[in-house]
Amino acid sequence: MGWRLRILWYRLDKAALAVALVLGLVVGALTAAASAVFNQRDAQRLAAREFHARNVECLALNVYYEARGESLAGQYAVAEVTMNRKASFGYPKTVCDVVYQKGAFSWTAEKVYAPGGSEWRRAVNVAEEVYYQRRPPALPGVLHYHATYTRPAWAKERERVARIGRHVFYR
Repeated sequence: MGWRLRILWYRLDKAALAVALVLGLVVGALTAAASAVFNQRDAQRLAAREFHARNVECLALNVYYEARGESLAGQYAVAEVTMNRKASFGYPKTVCDVVYQKGAFSWTAEKVYAPGGSEWRRAVNVAEEVYYQRRPPALPGVLHYHATYTRPAWAKERERVARIGRHVFYR
């Protein structure tokens, strides 16, 4: 049996074998590279989805704790101010960083209970609509607001734009 393999080996066209081997290596390398590219793209998409989901959650938390008892218009306004800050020079560049910026929103310094129920679902819906720009902005350029029962010193230096529910909004 061994002598037959030797004869086959000596009769075999070595150039064709080398070409087949090189082609196999090239195809294998291209397959591995394509797989790596697709895996990296999938990982980037997953990371982007997680990033956006986290930012929507931060925006929803801000709507929930700042304007839970307000009308839809008041909740949209709070969400819009948060997004305006994100887009504005001088503020952090992610929603979560804007929401948790020291001194920006009072609820972040307090011990809060976990959100839930229909008010939380409503805040999430508002946050998603504003975050993904599914509705036209009502307060472009508005970066500040305060509750109607307070009179912050900075309000005198700003242009009052609207009062919605128990909040006053400023440019």
